[in-house]
Amino acid sequence: MTVIRVVDRPALRVYTKLVAVCTFLLLLAGGMVTSTGSGLAVPDWPLSFGRVMPAMEGGVLYEHGHRMIATFVGALIIVEALWLWRSEPRSWVRALGWLALGGVVVQGLLGGLTVLLRLPDPVSISHAGLAQLVFGVTVAIAVARSGDWLRNGPAVKLDFGVPSYFSLAVGATVLIWLQILLGAVVRHSGAGLAIPTFPLAYGHLVPPLESFPVAIHFAHRVGAVLVTLVVAWVVARALRGHRHDPRLVRPAALLGVLIALQIGLGGWVILSYKAAWVTTAHLGTGALLLAVSLVLALRAHRHLSLAPAQAHPPIDPHLDVAGAR
Repeated sequence: MTVIRVVDRPALRVYTKLVAVCTFLLLLAGGMVTSTGSGLAVPDWPLSFGRVMPAMEGGVLYEHGHRMIATFVGALIIVEALWLWRSEPRSWVRALGWLALGGVVVQGLLGGLTVLLRLPDPVSISHAGLAQLVFGVTVAIAVARSGDWLRNGPAVKLDFGVPSYFSLAVGATVLIWLQILLGAVVRHSGAGLAIPTFPLAYGHLVPPLESFPVAIHFAHRVGAVLVTLVVAWVVARALRGHRHDPRLVRPAALLGVLIALQIGLGGWVILSYKAAWVTTAHLGTGALLLAVSLVLALRAHRHLSLAPAQAHPPIDPHLDVAGAR
């Protein structure tokens, strides 16, 4: 087995974190464009009213401001990809850098298409879903270049839980992204207030599903319940099975806080009749859930040696399924 020596470069470590933070801010800026209905405040692309800098007022402030932030983040990601290409010995981390760059280029093109085609739902939804994936890639790069990752090798312990903690965290991450994508369908199809009551739906647990807006809105609520249950499972496994490993316990605890906040914000979106800042905060918290779940998956893969198929833990009647006494 070839051991690759990775030098901890503090400047690169800080820069990758900066890129991830700025990408998150770009998500919030995009959320405000949709939440304020400013998607066509600037009707042309790539220029804005035929100019590089239009008057920043009304919806133009949100739409053109989003374009400016996107350009800045795109430049940051270009530098990151080139820096990793020159300084990063691990091929998979370099690949993540190019993946982030490719993603942000496609994202820019999708953003232009949403304007030129007058906000078609499929393009707008794809734009929203890809934005979250690009954010996830920048988070993965920051984790791979973190001091904790570079200083600590895989732990000498086995995770005998079923499923493995790594598999569980990956499953949670995928489920959260699908829920975010479903939320994008709700937002861009105008179904955000198709069910205007919370927590019940028109006074019932299950409303009449006779129209697409009501059905997709209710599906998003059902998805929220599923995500909550899986996140609770992830948190419980970390607190019971890996309670002495802060590298897993801390993000798991944060995941629990974020899911509680997200449920509250989801209800507030309805009760506030989709107030712009509440709706955007709901979107941003969903992105943070995705990021923290991804961090857990990466750390589980890095710090937990998964048990080989032929290995079996000693039989102990006091051992629970998480591997904790």
